[in-house]
Amino acid sequence: MSGLPAHERAELVQFLLRSLDEEDEEGTRAEWLALAEQRMAEVRTGKVVGVPAEEILKNLLGTRG
Repeated sequence: MSGLPAHERAELVQFLLRSLDEEDEEGTRAEWLALAEQRMAEVRTGKVVGVPAEEILKNLLGTRG
């Protein structure tokens, strides 16, 4: 690699860094999907009960004044 011109080494480094970001994004995406599926299963089985969006917004807006 040291035989490559500086601009080609820089391009290689940029390529490698982008590939790491893509791997991180894929892993993160898979983790969020698994969590969403788990939570949906909990709602469907009655393990947890959802809170209506209107109630959440009312509480949030009420705390802001």
